[in-house]
Amino acid sequence: MGVFVSTDDPGPAGHEQVVFCQDRRSGLKAIIGIYSTALGPALGGTRFYPYASEEAALADVLDLSRGMAYKNALAGLDLGGGKAVIWGDPDQVKSEALLRAYGRFVQSLAGRYYTACDVGTYVADMDVIARETRYVTGRSLEHGGAGDSSVLTAWGVFQGMRAAAEHVWGSPSLRGRRVGVAGLGKVGRHLTGHLVDDGAEVVATDVDSRALEWARTNHPGVALVADAAALVAADIDVYAPCALGGALNDETVPALRARVVAGAANNQLAHPGIEKLLADRGILYAPDYVVNAGGVIQVADEIEGFNFDRAKLRATRIFDTTRQILRLADDEGVPPAVAADRLAERRMADVGRLRAIHLG
Repeated sequence: MGVFVSTDDPGPAGHEQVVFCQDRRSGLKAIIGIYSTALGPALGGTRFYPYASEEAALADVLDLSRGMAYKNALAGLDLGGGKAVIWGDPDQVKSEALLRAYGRFVQSLAGRYYTACDVGTYVADMDVIARETRYVTGRSLEHGGAGDSSVLTAWGVFQGMRAAAEHVWGSPSLRGRRVGVAGLGKVGRHLTGHLVDDGAEVVATDVDSRALEWARTNHPGVALVADAAALVAADIDVYAPCALGGALNDETVPALRARVVAGAANNQLAHPGIEKLLADRGILYAPDYVVNAGGVIQVADEIEGFNFDRAKLRATRIFDTTRQILRLADDEGVPPAVAADRLAERRMADVGRLRAIHLG
């Protein structure tokens, strides 16, 4: 059974709809958050994670779904923002029955929310979920989907990083720059490849020994450090957080030696005010939801009928969007995160109001 929460007053979080989903037989406990459908159906991935409490799961889904609304708006998509979390350890409780039960809850929203992969969920999981709902993206190539969305996520981060490099050093290239990559998962690995190809010197770390072994085998020139704290304190030009959120906080920002932050992780700013602390230290922050939008661009393209070349072209435009935001920030005298928010809110308001025009 599920519990549905929706009010005319969106409350302090500003969300349109929050749905609590539970199926005791399969062990499913999930929350779907829809922040905004001003631009279209909400699109955002499903995170499968062993949260410490239901309150922590709820806080994460509210934060992530809001971020998706802004990300989709700045990516130029006619899609709103949503996100879902499944509360539990995927290695322990993930099953066909659980995923299909979750798919039925997604279907019950009748197209208000499209799901996709996120931390703890994969292309194969989306194929299972799709047996119960048509509102799923990030499916396998054999089922007509876009496959692994980390491909264009990394490409978009690379484009955003290039724009930030141009803004700081005058050239849209990372050649000769020392880039610290925190997290060598799916996105971090692709990003490392782009950086090496561009002539950057890469320093990296990961909590998983298998990821470190991958780096040693595939990119022996990449320097590996013990942990994220060592990477933050290293002599680097660019810091690329590519793991979980909150990487930029009251401890890491004062220790950070990089001039630019541009990475794939969601919600990198641990709390409001961090963006000002970065600006005060002269560190240029390329907003995470701008530069990591390549993945959502890739899976959103499935809704039209996936074409990789078309999706990659759209993801390449993250360079232009990042450049626009950095210039707007300078013109308005605000941190780039504030400029990005303003641009996203403007699009949601200007385009979203068109829904008021009756089409008959």
